[in-house]
Amino acid sequence: MKKTIYLLMLNLCIGTMFLQGQELVPITKAEVQTKVSENNTSIKISEEEFNQARADYRQTNAVFLPNISASHTAIATTNPLMAFGSKLNQEILTASDFNPAMLNNPSQIENYATKFEIQQPLINIDGMYQRKAAKTKMNAMALQTERTSDYLAFEVDKAYMQLQLSHKAVDVLEKALEAALANKKLADNSFKQGYLQRADVLSVEVRVTEVKNQLQSAKSNVQNASNYMSFLMNEKVDVVYQPTDSLEIAILSLDDKKVSENRADIKAMELASNAYQTMYKADKMAFLPTLNAFGSYELYDDQIFQGDANGYLFGAQLKWDLFQGSKRFGKAQKSKAEYNKSKLQYEQYVSQSQLEFNKAKRMLLDAENRLKLTVLALEQSKESLRIRTNRFGEGLEKTSDLLIAETQYARKQLEYYQTVFEYNYAQAYLQFLTK
Repeated sequence: MKKTIYLLMLNLCIGTMFLQGQELVPITKAEVQTKVSENNTSIKISEEEFNQARADYRQTNAVFLPNISASHTAIATTNPLMAFGSKLNQEILTASDFNPAMLNNPSQIENYATKFEIQQPLINIDGMYQRKAAKTKMNAMALQTERTSDYLAFEVDKAYMQLQLSHKAVDVLEKALEAALANKKLADNSFKQGYLQRADVLSVEVRVTEVKNQLQSAKSNVQNASNYMSFLMNEKVDVVYQPTDSLEIAILSLDDKKVSENRADIKAMELASNAYQTMYKADKMAFLPTLNAFGSYELYDDQIFQGDANGYLFGAQLKWDLFQGSKRFGKAQKSKAEYNKSKLQYEQYVSQSQLEFNKAKRMLLDAENRLKLTVLALEQSKESLRIRTNRFGEGLEKTSDLLIAETQYARKQLEYYQTVFEYNYAQAYLQFLTK
């Protein structure tokens, strides 16, 4: 028994020294919210996903804007056709070049061509729909980024309340430890005077050890809550945060709240479904012809980067891909299935959100009822402990009864703060679901 108590005491001392060796940093919930909004990795990832969607949308500018290129080509050839054509482009043909012997066996000729090309889309219906789908996807990602910020604001509320609750548990158990040590001192004096048996003193010692063990667990919870807070703020320092805002019952007006289809994440799901619908239309429009204009301006010479001869070309092309080995049929069927799937996912998401809302309302009602009960139970256990402590000091109360009252009061305090946490959490969750 003594060996067990000694080991528990040793572990407690080591854990306490470790906790005290860390920096204790006071922090408000507003400060946490600000740091999370500025530094949180999830928000940054969401912003980059939006930037990615915006870049995809900007790529679709090719539906309207021309494609312009420039090139410079150098060749040397004795190919009869290429040699004759190069001289023709350079505008240096003479009558002697039509000599059959020269045509069939030309000397090597060098040709340098500088070419500027432009391709301008005129009618590209499937591209127009693809652009519309990309814009819808970009808007959906903007809403998802907004919802990510809303979720992290809720997560900060929960994490800060957990930090408050952890510190409250430490406070309660430290006071319980003080009371247990005081009772142990009384028990030791009573044992020396012959009023108590050794078994009663050991019971008090066990109670002291139990409280110390619970206190160490509570301090570990403080460290865990502080580490999670650092994670949310994307800070690498290992500190223990001290909340400056107290854990109190929050009163929010939630009577007229409901799940709205305009909520950022629900609206994003709707836009995503619309994007799939538009892509399905784009795949169907791929069966229609496209019309594009093109043109070029060319400079030719037998010297590099020269252009004594020039010419231009322009025109338009109406192109209709009649059959691509059923590839377009399969692509259209796939996009239709994706669209139907997105509609079902949207309906399921809305239904699930309503389910979560109803569950959260019941959770709030249950927490409110428990809160009323724990307030009364806390008052009763406090008064009971006061009476039994006074009677124990006068030798009128059993040690076991005092220990039971002491344990009950500490438990009711922890239950009260836990219920306050659950009540505030339920309100914050309802507010998040209806925002």
